[in-house]
Amino acid sequence: MAGAGQRKGKKDDNGIGTAIDFVLANARLVLGVGGAAMLGIATLAVKRMYDRAISAPSSPTRLSQSGKRSWEEPNWLGSSSRLLTQDMKTSLSRSLQTLPTDPSAADTDVFRPTKPKPSAKRSQVELKKSRLRLSLQEKLFAYYRRRVAIPADEQARAKQAAVDICTELRSFLRAKLPDMPLRDMYLSGSLYDDLQTWIGQQSLLQYLPDGKMPMAIVVTADHIQLIVPLMLEQNLWSCIPGEDTIMNIPGFYLVRRENPEYFPRGSSYWDRCVVGGYLSPKTVADTFEKVVAGSINWPAIGSLLDYVIRPAAPPADLTLEVQYDADRHLFIDFLPSLTLGDIVLVAKPHRLAQNDNLWRLSLRPAETARLRALDQGDSGCRCLCLKIFKAVCKLNPALGHLTASQLTNVILHLSQEESDWSQDMLADRFLQALKGLIRYLEAGVLPSALNPKVNLFSELTPEE
Repeated sequence: MAGAGQRKGKKDDNGIGTAIDFVLANARLVLGVGGAAMLGIATLAVKRMYDRAISAPSSPTRLSQSGKRSWEEPNWLGSSSRLLTQDMKTSLSRSLQTLPTDPSAADTDVFRPTKPKPSAKRSQVELKKSRLRLSLQEKLFAYYRRRVAIPADEQARAKQAAVDICTELRSFLRAKLPDMPLRDMYLSGSLYDDLQTWIGQQSLLQYLPDGKMPMAIVVTADHIQLIVPLMLEQNLWSCIPGEDTIMNIPGFYLVRRENPEYFPRGSSYWDRCVVGGYLSPKTVADTFEKVVAGSINWPAIGSLLDYVIRPAAPPADLTLEVQYDADRHLFIDFLPSLTLGDIVLVAKPHRLAQNDNLWRLSLRPAETARLRALDQGDSGCRCLCLKIFKAVCKLNPALGHLTASQLTNVILHLSQEESDWSQDMLADRFLQALKGLIRYLEAGVLPSALNPKVNLFSELTPEE
């Protein structure tokens, strides 16, 4: 009976063992490394309990080397080896039915450590960037409110002072030079367009780290332009683009005197400002300088208006300095201008002396109009970003040569690349504008957003 029992147990054992070995051999291909390992551990544990159950000796006093009965098992196993075998078959059958069938699940590295999900790392980086962005955003807004923004009442007073002086100058020119053909003067510039900023002696870089705001900062509206349009006869003058001349400078124009054989010299009031057959912006500016600085009694006009007015010291020959309050000063630039067709030119010559016969193409009004239109279209922060941008550059000696037009074009180019200019994106757009400016400076080329063939950095030296 014992022999028969041993043979029967061995036969059953061989069948189940074969099934288990088969499952273990093929589980890795089906389940992958992790699944195969877990299945193997569980199956070996069950097989061990099964082996102990079927190999129990007839004498319960027989002990194993470890001092415990080798056939002793937990109570939950039950006393029937036949029932245990049936349960094992059922469990294996169900396991095989639920195994994945995708061969790609197999893995060759059994001991590969578990790595954190890339999405978790990415979310942590994005969270950190978000916190930094919010911190910079808050500081930029605070910096703008306390250092950059000009109070509305001060802007109104500065504009009123400019209007008063413009009115006096217009009256004087009509009385003193009634034959000078001029159109109506008008105010222009960053102050007039609410794009000016002035923040004294503290820079943004000094402010941002600790967030402190020294109160010795004077916020003032300090600069405006008075445009003086010349009236030219259309049939006597024509424009020649700078790129079509031997100088090859886009963004500048020569104004040539036409038809001298039919309309000899003196037919136009502005023939007196012609040099070498071209209307010279420098000569036109000198004519107005004699009027503005030498002919007008500005101290008398100042006492009438309750201002202190005096011509600015050279090299600002066409600039008036106006003190309209005890600690408020305003500089007014007189800028002669002319319009031929759809081309508007200003008497602001090239920085290089050999090109002083060229008139500058006026793009600033159109650039400002586009910037404001974009902001009005989506309630964006472009103008706000430009004001902060200008403040940083004004207080940085290395960036002091950059003009408002150049910085405006940096923002306009960035607007073509980025569509979201909501107030929440100010920090991102500000940093992008700084990086973009660095790229343009390294390349030495900043194309105009309105006229790409014009390089707005053409007048800067390599050192600058």
